[in-house]
Order: sequence, then C-alpha cells, then structure tokens
Amino acid sequence: MNATSPAGALLLCRAEPEAVRPVAHLLRERMLLAPAGDGWSVLVPEGTPWRGGGAGSADGGTAADAEPVDRVVAGWATALAVGSTWSVLALWWDGDRAGYTLAAGFRRPVGYVWLADGTPAGEDEAMRTFADRLGLDPVLDVQALEELTRPDADADARIRLRGLVAVLTRIGLDLPPGLDPDTPGERLYAAADERPESEVLVWTGWRRAVRAELDAVERGRLGPWVRGPRARALAAAQLVAGLPLVLLGIRRGGGWALAGTLLLAHGALGLAYDRIRDAEEAAGTR
Repeated sequence: MNATSPAGALLLCRAEPEAVRPVAHLLRERMLLAPAGDGWSVLVPEGTPWRGGGAGSADGGTAADAEPVDRVVAGWATALAVGSTWSVLALWWDGDRAGYTLAAGFRRPVGYVWLADGTPAGEDEAMRTFADRLGLDPVLDVQALEELTRPDADADARIRLRGLVAVLTRIGLDLPPGLDPDTPGERLYAAADERPESEVLVWTGWRRAVRAELDAVERGRLGPWVRGPRARALAAAQLVAGLPLVLLGIRRGGGWALAGTLLLAHGALGLAYDRIRDAEEAAGTR
C-alpha cells in the first residue's frame, strides 16, 4: 500500500445472497452481489463515491466534496445491518490507512484501523468485541486477532487485512478470486463481474424495492404469518379482538378505542394483502 493507492472497499454480509438482495437495493447504489462462502455474501460497489477514490461522489459532486471511504462504507454497513438478523463487515482502504467496520443490528458499530505501514491505530477491545459478535473462538481466534494489533515491521495494512480475512475463513468466509484487500475499486468490480454467480444490483425505485422486501419476508421465517392460512387466522383474530375494544373505548374512553382501531387496521390490512397476492398469482402477473 502506498500514498497513490486508490481507495476501495468490500461489504461482507453474513447471510446468503437471497437475504441480502432486497436490503442491498435500498442503498440505491449500483453494486455486484456474489456468494462468498458458507453463509456469506459479498457486495462490491461499482463506483467510488468517496474522497481519494479517484472519482466524484455518487450524487455528482467532486471528489473534494465526497467523504472518506471509511465513513461511506460505515454508513452502508449500518444501513444494511439495521433491522436485519445478520451482521455486515465493511473492509476499506486508501493511501493512508486501512481497516474495518462491523455493524450488527442496532448495536454500536465496532471498528479498527491500521496505518499504511501496518501500525495499529485502534483499541484492542474492538478486536475482542469483533470476535464476540461474530461468534469466533474466544481463545484461538482471539489470539490470532490480537496478533494483528501488535507492532510488526513486516506487516503493512494490506497484510493486516488479509490476516483478518484469514481468521474469518474459519467461520465459512471464502472470498471469490480477485477480491483481495487493497485491490483498486475498478479491479475489484471487474473481478467480481467475471464470476458467473455474480448479479448486478441496480436501484429501480421504491415500488420495486418494497416489493422485493415483501418477497424476502414471505420467504423468511415470518412468511407464514404474513401470507397464508396462519396470516389469515391472525388477521381474523385481530378483527375479532379489535371490535370489542373499540366499543369499550366508546363507552369508557381512554386508550381502548385506539388499541381496538389499531387491531382492526392490522387485521384488515393482513386480509387485504393476502387476497391481493393471491389475485396477482392467479392472474399470472408475478
């Protein structure tokens, strides 16, 4: 790594591409999505909307107007992880530094930084938190991670990142060929684009994004409660429970009427959604 190295980044999601796809669409960035091992996926941004990447920002601004790569990818990782059941690890690098940001749900992201020559510039506690959140071995894996926080004249930032990736291979991560830390962003995208299992994610508007998210929910663990016999039974129960509460609220006041109204609304929406999706499938529109 040297002072002229272009910035780059990878987003490693601890989930299969099917789960990552609908959420990644909401970033409104053109990216490539590919499997990256057992239970892992990788997102490779096409552009470089950050300072030092040799390109303008995503909204057409100049490179001087853009933010550093670590801030950009930290925001992406947090957005992907919030509301998901899986964590997101952003690896990033530029001419001066390299590091990672791990986001998981609503918890505060954790990260670590190395200078270009490999000098550690983070807190040791971050590595232990990193290992705990990813379910790494508290002895062997933590020892390997702690080695990355100690001075080593022979290990620059690129080697540090590769050491981090090597530890993650023990929990299933397997990056596709060519997606190595410290690779220029354009070459990363080209390498991912050559993989037959890669797919391009392009923002197509809120309507399709919401539809994709609903499709993902239906295929997930909550699917039976969103559509189907269980969903209809739940909606009917909400209607049955909501009407008496509304009547009670009319007579006694307080919050009963509001609670009943919410139950009625949820029940009605649940039944309507189930019927609409059935009608769409029957008409062959999906």
